[in-house]
Amino acid sequence: MTQDNLPLKILFLCTGNSCRSQMAEGWVRALKAGQIEAYSAGVDPKGMHPLAVKVMAEAGVDISRQVSKHADTLKDMPFDFVITVCDQARESCPLFPGKAKKVRREFEDPAAAKGTDEEILAVFRRVRDQIRDFVTGLPCVLTGLPAGLPETLTKGE
Repeated sequence: MTQDNLPLKILFLCTGNSCRSQMAEGWVRALKAGQIEAYSAGVDPKGMHPLAVKVMAEAGVDISRQVSKHADTLKDMPFDFVITVCDQARESCPLFPGKAKKVRREFEDPAAAKGTDEEILAVFRRVRDQIRDFVTGLPCVLTGLPAGLPETLTKGE
């Protein structure tokens, strides 16, 4: 929460906006509703990956209605944080207005996984769980505050 008791606005940015950033948005909506307003976008959107939707549903989080979108569609939104979840998005990250802090937190790209169907699903599940663990620590992990403190945050800190 911000000083004004408004939820933090966080954009999760990746290349395709099909897996990692979508999972992060879904986890925030499920775990941090009221504290964080989550968005996701890509620098080269590819559409929702069906396995991302599937593994999130297995965890009880429905992301099937989320839409893959280009970062430019959110360029006028005043974010508190822009979190890049892959290196390519960080390098291509558009400028956002205001004092948005850029944070880099890379996750393996499950869409690039190779192997049997079960091996590929295992990668999607592992990345899903890593993203859940990261989101669980928000916003403290963004500010260096110890986890477990009240989750209040002042803009500009």
